[in-house]
Amino acid sequence: MASLDDLTRLCLALPEAANASDATGPRFEVAGKGFAWTYMARSAPRARRLPQPGKIAVRCSLERKEMLIAAAPDRFFDDDHYRGYPAVLVRLDMIEQAELAALLAEAWRLTALKALLKRIDKQGETGRATKSGGPDPT
Repeated sequence: MASLDDLTRLCLALPEAANASDATGPRFEVAGKGFAWTYMARSAPRARRLPQPGKIAVRCSLERKEMLIAAAPDRFFDDDHYRGYPAVLVRLDMIEQAELAALLAEAWRLTALKALLKRIDKQGETGRATKSGGPDPT
């Protein structure tokens, strides 16, 4: 199962990823755009959104989000605020590090600027994480 330390290590292993965490919790960006961040939820309608420890939002396509939630509702979920938004909610204590690494690498690629992707791909880095959490050298 993944911890916040694992999340930080996996995110920062991706090319040009930055830690933009604040008092509400973790947030990771590439080129100033978030690809993984703290899940904030309302306890009641119109209530202030509060950080939910151990839960994060990770950017992904809507199709991938639906597939993840259908396949593993114990690990992935949605709420009214995120419905229709290209990010899936993740329970860190239920996801294996390798699965989280792959999800984060996909989120990073969806968020990174095209010029960065071209440069990284040309250099041989893909933005896909290995089991160790570092970039995949292939």
